Order: sequence, then C-alpha cells, then structure tokens
Amino acid sequence: MALRARGNFAAALSCGEFRAMWAAETLSVAGDQLARVALALMVYGRTNSASLTALTYALTFAPAVLGGFLLSGLADRYPRRAVIVVTDVVRGCLALAMVIPGLSLPVLWCLVGVLTLAGAPFKAAQLSLLPDVLPAELYQAGLGLRQVTTQTAQVAGFGLGGVLVPAFGAGAALAVNGGTFLLSAVVVLLGVRARPAASRNPDTAEASPATASRRVGSQLVAPVILISMVGLLVVPEGIAAPFAGAIGTASFAVGLLMAADPVGSVIGGWWAGRSSSVASPPAVILPAVAAGLPLVASAAVPSLPVAAVLWAVSGALSTIYLVRLQSIVVAIVPDSRRGTVMGRLSTCIYTSQGVAIVAAGLAADRVGPVVTVAASGAAASVLAIGAAVVWKRTRPRQAKTAEDEPAPIVRLPSPILVAHATPPGTSGGGEGPQPGTD
Repeated sequence: MALRARGNFAAALSCGEFRAMWAAETLSVAGDQLARVALALMVYGRTNSASLTALTYALTFAPAVLGGFLLSGLADRYPRRAVIVVTDVVRGCLALAMVIPGLSLPVLWCLVGVLTLAGAPFKAAQLSLLPDVLPAELYQAGLGLRQVTTQTAQVAGFGLGGVLVPAFGAGAALAVNGGTFLLSAVVVLLGVRARPAASRNPDTAEASPATASRRVGSQLVAPVILISMVGLLVVPEGIAAPFAGAIGTASFAVGLLMAADPVGSVIGGWWAGRSSSVASPPAVILPAVAAGLPLVASAAVPSLPVAAVLWAVSGALSTIYLVRLQSIVVAIVPDSRRGTVMGRLSTCIYTSQGVAIVAAGLAADRVGPVVTVAASGAAASVLAIGAAVVWKRTRPRQAKTAEDEPAPIVRLPSPILVAHATPPGTSGGGEGPQPGTD
C-alpha cells in the first residue's frame, strides 16, 4: 500500500503543469512562514509590545477572510494562470517594499494587509485550476501531496526563520519571501499553459444558469457544514498551553501538543493520496464523524502521550475527509463558478478556525481546557452526522437532476452531495482544502 501511495504521488508529479504549481506553492508557503517570523521579531524589537506584535501576525491571516468573499470571483472572470502570476508578482513587490529602511509601522501594516488580501484570488485560482492540470484519477493524489508538502514547508519555514532572522536580520528574511513570490510567478508562467477565462469559455457555458445555480446551491449545503466544522477540530491547537497546564505537564509539552495536528495532517494527506478514484459520500462522512472522537477520548485519559497521539489521529482523519470532500465539490460545481466557490469555501475554513479558537479560549476559562477539547470534538462529530442527514434528504432531488441533466452529472462519482478545502487550502491551512496561506 505504501508503494501504491508513492506511485500515485509520482504519477501526479509526472504531470508537468501540476509539478510547476506544486513547486511554486511549496516555495511561497515556506517564504510566508519565514516572513511571519521576521515580522514578529522585527515589530517586537522595535516596539517591545506584545499586542502590536500580535496585531502584525494577525494581519498575515485576517484580511484573507475579506478577500476570499470579495475577490475569489476573479478566478472565474479572468484566466486562472494570469490571476496566479499577477497576484504573485503583486505580493512579491509588496514583500520587497517591507525591506525599505525606516518604514513606519502603519505603512508596514498596510503592506502586510494588502499582501494577505491578494492571497485570496491566488488561492481561488490555484484550487480551481488543479482539476484542469491533473487527470481525474490523479486528483486526490495531487491534493494529498499538496497537503504533505505544505505542512512540511510551514514547519521548515518557521524553523528556518528562527535561524536566519537572528543571523541575517528581518530585512533579509523579508527579501527572501519576496523572492519566493516572484520565483513562483516565473515557474507558473513557464510551466502552466494559458487557458481562457472559465466564464468566457463556451465549453463551460451553462444552458440555464439560474437552474444550475439552485441545483449547485442545494448540493453544497452538506459540504459547507463539513468545512465549517474544521474550526472545532483545531481547537486543541489553539488552547494547547492551558491544556498542558491542566494535565500537569511541563512547558515543553506545549510544542509537542501543537505539533500533533500538523503531523497528523501529513499522515492524512499521504493516506488520502492513496486513492486513484473520486471519493464517494460515505468515504467523506465516515472520517468526518470519526475525526471528533479522538478529542473526546483525550479528555477521558488526560495525559501528554495519549493526548498527542489522539490529536494526531484527529488531524489525520480531518485531512482525509477534507481532501476527499474537495474532489466531490469539484465534481458538483461547474467550471465557470469553480473559482468563486473554492475560494469562499477556503475562506470558510479560515473563519471557522478563528471563531472556534476564540470561543474555545473563553470556554476554557469557564469549564477548563480538557472539557473544552472534548466538547469541541463531540460537537464536530454531531455536525458531521447532521451533514450526512442533509445529504440523504437531498438525494432524491439529485436523482431527479441526474435524469434531467445527464451531462453535468456524469462527473459525479456517486450520488452524494447531492450534498460537500480544503482548501481552502486552507489551507491550508490550509488548508481543504488545507488551507495554506498561499
């Protein structure tokens, strides 16, 4: 089975266009993490203020929410390769502008915010272009490989930042980040062929846009539920420090607990990439329901080794269902709307994570972090069951649609979704889409 997974990954990398997109994304994700370390150290060194440092860090995430809802449609209105290249060039120039000596903090914050905002159409274009560059039988393998490499690039970027910034200064790290964006743009420009904008492509035109929109909207209810519950599954990472304190472990345990979910995500990405067929609804629902259960179990046996293993299992299961879910969403959504939908679903992941972690912090102060982690896991499993119920209720409607509109439905691997990144992603993550920042 391991050989099969490696074979699928190798087959995906044998596609030249995917290889270019994969290399470009890995570069820019690593650069992003390097820049986050540099910005944090630079702002704290200039202000000695934890709140201003936190504000700067938040600006590397928060504007992506606004951009996801407002700018994702650019990936459908314009050629997707052009959107990726232009946004990478813009972000590279903004990152290089941060290196200017004596730059005031308000200007720096504006640059960081606009750079993050520009990441939204990039992510939408990237996610919606992947089904065009990969054959259907390799799509899940490509998504799984992206998940593995982006998680690894994030860890490497943070580690590299911790070494390079003290040695060479924050300016050098920010310049490297700008260079990764520009290099990414060149790689995509040379390695991915031009395609017309999806909204102007006669091959993707819909005979009845209003009817198609209603059909797609009903089929996306369950996917939105499943994507929105991701925030509940990352609650442990957000309150790892108080959890470690509650179970009486040393401070070094915090890093171990926070690393558990990313490690699980790498394993989950590898496992999801083993499949060469488009996922079916049960293949999404089952790991989605199961993903919350290890968090409940970690409260029943509150010890460091047990919690770390169980949180990693939860991270693996959540990644598996998100990767499979993304392939189902691609089968449901027409190409002319794919960028908008994928971009907004990726944004849902960002939003759910932020809201859930803030709410969990407040809850942990009242009922304790151990109970909060268990409650978040239980709530996630209940929501996943609810998504399954929604799918079953919409199934007869899809059967009717299949009879009336055989051409669009032929891409659906199974009746589900009749109802759900990532990824976005988001991810990335992450991501979904496992949302990542790039």
